[in-house]
Amino acid sequence: MLPIIFVVPLVQLIVLVSAATLEMKNIKMVVVDKDLSGVSRKLTGKFEGSPFFQIEKHTFSLDESEADIKTDDADMILQIPSGFESQLLKEGQAEIQVLVNAINATVAGLTNYYTGSVIQDFNLDLLTEYSASITLKPIKNIGIHSSFWYNPDLNYKVFMTPGILVILVTMIGLILTALNLVREKELGTAEMINVTPIRKYQFIAGKLLPFWILALVELIIGLGIGRLLYQLPVTGSLLVLLFFASIYLLAVMGIGLFMSAISNNQLQVMFLAFFFLITFILMSGIFTPTESMPDWAVKFNYINPMAYFMRVIRMVLLKGSGIADIFKETIYLSLYAIVILGLATWRYRKAA
Repeated sequence: MLPIIFVVPLVQLIVLVSAATLEMKNIKMVVVDKDLSGVSRKLTGKFEGSPFFQIEKHTFSLDESEADIKTDDADMILQIPSGFESQLLKEGQAEIQVLVNAINATVAGLTNYYTGSVIQDFNLDLLTEYSASITLKPIKNIGIHSSFWYNPDLNYKVFMTPGILVILVTMIGLILTALNLVREKELGTAEMINVTPIRKYQFIAGKLLPFWILALVELIIGLGIGRLLYQLPVTGSLLVLLFFASIYLLAVMGIGLFMSAISNNQLQVMFLAFFFLITFILMSGIFTPTESMPDWAVKFNYINPMAYFMRVIRMVLLKGSGIADIFKETIYLSLYAIVILGLATWRYRKAA
């Protein structure tokens, strides 16, 4: 248990926050420029100046560049046909071809989005420079100033750190609680305690309370590490966050207690814990927004406690939400904790 308590949190915060990112950089690109004009070179220069693309080579053969994609030496191909500049100047429009390796749909979608952004920026520059030559209406000077709320720098680590903290707290509350209680069964001390005057709820409270305190301490330490390493903003009240985390821990500890009640050894409870933990993580919205999931998955999250905490921790830390803003999630999770703790306590009494 000691490595899980002290080593895993550090590994999660230092390694996973940087590794679990959907940002794409150094997209390997092959340019097939058959025009070799000033405009085509400017377009290629736009991609060279982007931090997302890395031009591996220039070639005149489309077949050769397609072979690079097949061998994973390239992620995309930009093909500029001959006569690209002359057609653009005469007709006001021209076509280019972008071929993207779409084996990984997420990577392909991001690559296509980044490519569209670069081309759109190139179009604006081109229209400004050639508005007198191209048979298009002159562009008026329109200034666009955009700002992003809650994460103005679009720093993905700021988005991921709260999610990793939720996983950290869940592992302490769920896995360690389940392992501790089922170990009492394996050693036979649970039966010995049952013949003593101690009440069952007192025994369970004594087992749950240390991990409840430990998980809250781990959350505070994790927030400090996130602030120190990743400049994690703490916009809202820490007391509100700790209050909700306390309720959340009661719910996940109830799940861990229920697992230990229906298991006979630590191996069984580990299988159960990791099955539910992985399911909860993938469905909670840490990597993909729950709004994009199918209806059945959205409804499943009503019984997924991680989905509540994942949403609330980001609301409090990034948006500065108060208790009134998370009132619905607090009520739902409180009812969840009462039901699962009651069921787990009843089942443990019956099993013992």
